[in-house]
Formats: sequence, structure tokens, C-alpha cells
Amino acid sequence: MTKKRDSVPSALTTYRAAHAFTRRTLLKSTVAAGTVAALGPWFVQDARSSSGTLSILHWDDELPDPVIPDFEKKTGIKINKTPFSQNEEQINKLQATAGTGFDLCQPTRDRAPQFKDIGVLRPFDTNKLKLDNLLPAMLEGSTSVWTWDSKLYHVPHCWGSEAIAWRTDQAKLDYKTLSYGTLWDDEFKGKVQGRPHSLLLGIGLWWDRIGKLPSNRMMDAFKDEATMKKIYDEILKFAVSKKPWIKQFWDSADNTKSGFMENGVVIGQTWDGPALSLKKQGRPVSYMAPQEGAIAWLDGWALTTGAKNVAQAYEWINYLHTAEVSAKVADGSGYNPVAKGADVLLSDVAKKNFTEAFPDDATTKLWHRPPEPSWFAELRTQYAEKFKAA
Repeated sequence: MTKKRDSVPSALTTYRAAHAFTRRTLLKSTVAAGTVAALGPWFVQDARSSSGTLSILHWDDELPDPVIPDFEKKTGIKINKTPFSQNEEQINKLQATAGTGFDLCQPTRDRAPQFKDIGVLRPFDTNKLKLDNLLPAMLEGSTSVWTWDSKLYHVPHCWGSEAIAWRTDQAKLDYKTLSYGTLWDDEFKGKVQGRPHSLLLGIGLWWDRIGKLPSNRMMDAFKDEATMKKIYDEILKFAVSKKPWIKQFWDSADNTKSGFMENGVVIGQTWDGPALSLKKQGRPVSYMAPQEGAIAWLDGWALTTGAKNVAQAYEWINYLHTAEVSAKVADGSGYNPVAKGADVLLSDVAKKNFTEAFPDDATTKLWHRPPEPSWFAELRTQYAEKFKAA
């Protein structure tokens, strides 16, 4: 295997190191959750014996074809899907139905405290999951913050990042000088896109690196409301002063793509998936981690309190946790796999794009979103709305 291909598993190793994920702590957490993992086929011997339906609330760009069609063909289970593009949209839908109407939803790892507070989830029976199929680092990403009352409420689906994307035909950027601060260079005035709250975080990480904020890579903002306000008040002032730099605020993978291809955006703070999907199509768009570190996240699956098609839900999750399907999810979405052995099944294009997105020491600098208490989410939304309205 070439050095370039080795970059994919090395990034996963970095993810484990950043979270202090170890085999010992993994063993402890899974035992606490009652896990009895077992290897074996991802579907029953007679696929037709598990017919029925499954209703999922899912991220709109994390189930690329042929993932769902293949599952329906092999199992006879019909997927009823409801896509969303932001965690807030997902939470609102679940609160509006009190956890009914969907069998599975797709929370992001850092939203565990919020989902625990709203009470719309039920725990997994881990005996029915093939958790040994998962990379230990990815599994512990879930078990470390999604286990309460000795029960597990979340399992991984894919992981990704948020960093800098740009039009390669209109800007020349280099990893050694790339920063979240690059967005605010004079040459990009009126040509920037990003999510309001993500741009605020990016400014904070930039200020951390240059010594303007006396905090631990923005982690102090999660301590309490007073500390967060002290930090974000200053960040908001700067962001408002730079509002003329914003061409558009994105809120989904689709309008991230259209911003670059149709709306005159040259540079942005975006998810990796949309940018790398465009790059894979041969469009003049690239994506790269800045010196402050790409912002990493982990999306997964959770059972709702109103889940009716539970057997089908387990079959769906075990299907997704095979190496082959985890690789298809990653290849089609531009994100990264969570199953053992999936990295070697990725296309050469996907491996190349990953290497170029994380050059040199970039994988050692990943900034992992910590679990967000409900008060943080509410305040962050207020700051984001003020930025948008300015």
C-alpha cells in the first residue's frame, strides 16, 4: 500500500488519540452498556424473512446511492426517509412529535446532552448490534458520551470535518499559510460563505492560534454561560465588522455546492462532503484543513422513543456497519467510514482527496467538537442570529 493510501487509517488513529480512545476504555464502556458483540453476516440468511418498513430521519447527504436501494433489494425492507440539513431541524422535528413518527434519527456526537434533555430516544439492545465491526475509536466516540443509565443511545455512521473550501480557478491557497482568518482577507470581500455559528467558532480558533484569546482552543466557552459570553461577545463584534465579506450563509450541502458553482462564492468554511463531492466530479473546488485544525464531528444513529420497526432498525444498522457499505457511504458522500476494513475499499479518488485535504501534519490538529450542554446550544443560536441580522 502506498504512503498516500496510508493517510486514511492514520487519520482515524489521530481521532482515537484526540479523544483518548483506548482499547481498555473501550472495553470498559461497552461492558457497562451490556455489549456482547458478535461477528457474522450483516443480514439474515433468508433476506425475505425480514420484510416490513423502516422510517428514518437522516442527514440529507449521508446516504448516497446505492446504499438504500441495495438494502431494500437485499432485505425486502422499505425505507421511508425524511432528510434534514441541520441538527436544529432534526431536534425540532423530534420535539414536535415527541419522538414518534420515526424509528431512527441521526444525531451528531456533540449533541448528546441536548438529546438526553429532550427525552426522545430509547436505548439500544447492544446484543442485537455487531459492534465489533466498528473501528474502536469510532465506537468509543459514541459510547464515551452517549451512554447513560448504563445504556447506549448512539452508534456511529460516518465522521467528517469542517474546514476551508475554495474555487481553485479563482484563488491559490497553501496549507502552510491557510487559516480560518484567510476568509477575512481583503481579496475575498463579498465572496465568502459559511454557517453563522461555524464562522464564529472559526474566528475563535484563529484567535486562539495567534494568541488573541487566552483560552484552550475555544474549550473555555463550554465551561459556563458567563465565560462563553465573554468570549463570544468579542468574536461577534469582529464578525459583524466583516459582514460585507459574506456572499451567502449556507445551511445545507446543496446550497454549499450552489454557492460555489452558481452564486459567486470563492471561499468558505464548509463541511468536507459537499466540497469533496464537487472535486470528485472534476469541478474547480478543493478543501483543506487550516493551521488551526479542521473541526471534526461524528454522526450516528439513535432509536426514537416511538420506534415501531425495531427489528428492521437493527438490520439497517448492521448493514451500514459492514466494511463494504461503510465504504460506499464514504465514497458517495465525501465523508469518512467508521467500519473496520472500509478504508482499503475506498476509491483511489476518495483516498487522494483525503490526502490532499489533510496534508503534512493536518491530521494531528483535528479540533473535536465537545459535548454541548443545552445552554450552550441556545446561546450559540442567539449569537448566530445576531450575526445574520447585522
